[in-house]
Amino acid sequence: MKLEGEGTLLRIFIGELDKWHRRPLYEAIVLRARELGLAGATVLRGPMGFGAHSRLHTAKILRLSDDLPVIIEIVDKEEKIQAFLPELDRMIPDGMVTLEKVRVIMYRAGRPKA
Repeated sequence: MKLEGEGTLLRIFIGELDKWHRRPLYEAIVLRARELGLAGATVLRGPMGFGAHSRLHTAKILRLSDDLPVIIEIVDKEEKIQAFLPELDRMIPDGMVTLEKVRVIMYRAGRPKA
């Protein structure tokens, strides 16, 4: 796949404990993006944050099991990202989704490592 030039960054903010059909929501989103042929996805786990309900989520030593913030980032051509948005609307009951224009400088698979 070649992806260079103008693109769109889809950023999804959810909680680590959010679920979709008994599976972690972040995992379900990444797997669905892969099924639909999007260029790639990365899941980032935040050590601290709060959202629309203003409840603080933190990874303090005594509270390692708290519902930490998770961000999923996906970059692809705008039309592919737009086509994915209805999927997210069905999957995300609580969270935030943002879009940004980006310029892709490099996206390559490279050669297999010997």
